[in-house]
Amino acid sequence: MGWWAVTLSTVSAAAPLEHLSLAALEHRVREIDGQLAQLANYNLSGGVGAIGSRSSGYDTAEQDEWIEIELGDAVTLDQVVLVPAIRRAGVNGFQADGFPRSFRLRVGTGADRTGKIVGEFTGRDGLLPRIAPLVIPCHGINASWLRIEATILSGREFDAKFVLQFSEILAFSGEENVALHKSVRYPGNHERSIAPGWPDGAVVDGFLPYLMVAAMGNKSVAYLSSSELGDQPALTVDLGASFPLSRLHLHAVDQSDTVPQAFAGDVGMPHVLRVEAASAPDFSDARVLVELRRDTLYDVGPILMKTFPVAHGRYVRLVAVKMNRDPNFPSVAPRLGFAEIELFSNGRNVALHQPVVANFKTEDPARLLSSLTDGRNFYGTILPVRTWLNHLAERHELERERPLVSAELNRRYVRQKVNVARLAGLAAALACGVVIIVLVNRGRQQRAIEETRKRIAADLHDELGADLHAIGLLSDLALSARKAPERLDDLLRRMRSLTERTGQAARHCTNLLEADDLHEDLVNDVRRAATRILADLEHHIEFRGEAELRRLSPRKRIDLLLFYQESLINIIRHSGATSARTRLTAVERTITFEVTDNGRGLDGRVPASLERRARLLGAEVEAGSSEGKGARIVLRLKRRRFGFLP
Repeated sequence: MGWWAVTLSTVSAAAPLEHLSLAALEHRVREIDGQLAQLANYNLSGGVGAIGSRSSGYDTAEQDEWIEIELGDAVTLDQVVLVPAIRRAGVNGFQADGFPRSFRLRVGTGADRTGKIVGEFTGRDGLLPRIAPLVIPCHGINASWLRIEATILSGREFDAKFVLQFSEILAFSGEENVALHKSVRYPGNHERSIAPGWPDGAVVDGFLPYLMVAAMGNKSVAYLSSSELGDQPALTVDLGASFPLSRLHLHAVDQSDTVPQAFAGDVGMPHVLRVEAASAPDFSDARVLVELRRDTLYDVGPILMKTFPVAHGRYVRLVAVKMNRDPNFPSVAPRLGFAEIELFSNGRNVALHQPVVANFKTEDPARLLSSLTDGRNFYGTILPVRTWLNHLAERHELERERPLVSAELNRRYVRQKVNVARLAGLAAALACGVVIIVLVNRGRQQRAIEETRKRIAADLHDELGADLHAIGLLSDLALSARKAPERLDDLLRRMRSLTERTGQAARHCTNLLEADDLHEDLVNDVRRAATRILADLEHHIEFRGEAELRRLSPRKRIDLLLFYQESLINIIRHSGATSARTRLTAVERTITFEVTDNGRGLDGRVPASLERRARLLGAEVEAGSSEGKGARIVLRLKRRRFGFLP
């Protein structure tokens, strides 16, 4: 089976459209259009040929009907092709008429009438509507008979009765239609129509409701003789060698290209045509292959297909034993002609491009004898029948699929358009957001600059104030120790060290990052600050959780130290205390800095400088009285979930 063969399984096996990407859908549309451009097209015939065969009519669709074809000797079946009878529908145009909605194909050999089901279809398969043939693969099964068994029928147009009818049933073994002109059986209640277009054998007579319109090749004008033919005009084809011949196809002179047709479609077809084969050019050993009679328009069609017992011959002669005279125009001489003569040997047309001679005068330069075997008709290349019908079946499936793909594409495009609009809105919102963020960041930067200025000012005030106060205190102590040289030397060294640190702090307070290296260890810095500021005051320091204190950021260590220094300066300046105590703990997500003295105490209000420092830390501060008398300052710094506040 060639690439053109199509079955319903091809469509059902396709990936669901909603699962395909947009690019895949677009590719599929291009692929379908490319395939359609290479396929034969529908072009319905008219005016000649039997219509087909139909069953009795029923009032309901659920009926058991069948058609059985005896193929003779068992053959290898590749596919069975069901060609629908076609009606002219008032609204939907041409459509299949009486094509079954649910049926199965059963084949078998010999007396085994059970056979095997090789194809089964229901309404879910979506066979209708259609005008195309249905191709059913048989996968090389051996068969001597086939039967179409319908269980649900469809209605015919003119009276809405439910019937089983086909225009043609073809069974292909290779390129041979082994059902052609074979015996057909029907149920006992089969309707014998008196209409001449519905004979029982019409379902295997080879007449199809289509004209062969291929999508390839140049057109060729059919040969048609002049009116001077003489007695028994004949056309002779020289095959070039002897072949075993078994089948003849005569393509009628092409239908008129006007609507309606200018003639019935039997132009050039004799009343009686005898086809002979011979090995000698003088036909001395002639053997009759087949004799064709055209008694009515139902005996001819667009392609007249005849089989005959195998006969060998090199020369084939078509003799018009009796010409056909149109009774409507008795004075007009009959004419002889065909669009193509095909002679088949083992499924191959051996007449293709072989010379043809006539025993009568041919003068029309537009209608050449060579056109009888050029392999072309008025619509292009003449295809093998199996290939042609497979083209039509594939066209049906592709034309059914394309609107679905296009509809899905349109849905995607609409969705894409909506998404683009949303993205445009989102882009505009993002642009506005960026502008807002820039403005907010600029404001934050300005506030950060202002906060930095305040912090630098506070650091300078607290650091330098503490150091200068300590220098003053040490100076007073030095004056009182003038008579104690050893004590004086120690105080002067401390004053010198403090002076250097004060200068260094003044330089680094303007750059907080550089100032970080001044306070690498909060515990040691607290001790040094207490020694420096409290000088000779009695003081005691306790630490708890030193490991946690070392996890503090440099900025927090600086602020805690400055808070502590400011607390000590307040003790020295205002409390009149003789001793002080410091307790620094880091437990349970909280750092607590507690400073107490035995001085005059506070009135419950936290000094402004300490409140400022607490705000910079993001901590809470409270003031109170220590045990007995004196002041108590407590700072609490909360800890975040994964560490101390930065």
